[in-house]
Amino acid sequence: MDDIFWDNQADEYGIKTPELERDDKLKELVVQPSWVIEGVYFKWVKPSFKMAEKIFILNIPLSLQEERIWNRYAKRNMGEVTSVKKETLQSVRDLIEWNRRYNQEHIPNFIKDNEFKSKIIPLENNEDIFKYLISY
Repeated sequence: MDDIFWDNQADEYGIKTPELERDDKLKELVVQPSWVIEGVYFKWVKPSFKMAEKIFILNIPLSLQEERIWNRYAKRNMGEVTSVKKETLQSVRDLIEWNRRYNQEHIPNFIKDNEFKSKIIPLENNEDIFKYLISY
């Protein structure tokens, strides 16, 4: 979803794709016979929630998320992973702060205040994912 939300052709990091273009790309995805959408974009992906069979919420510890963000930044800077992203040290710090708010505020509010509660399946770890897949 990042590749739809963010303009990867922009000269700077953090430039958003125009909304109409972004929404058109989302519509192209959800008309497919099967699809999986990942990400943190509750507001603009709401049309996909209506069409989704299940909505999985992954509750990964913040410490692990932050470690992965820093590792991704380091690998991109060292050239181990190629990326069109033009991250800076400050943009990574901003992402870490945003990610904390997302986990502490946005996810709980989404779970509590949405019309799709019956579709939500919280998952804490790989074992939960495997248990769900076996039972499905």
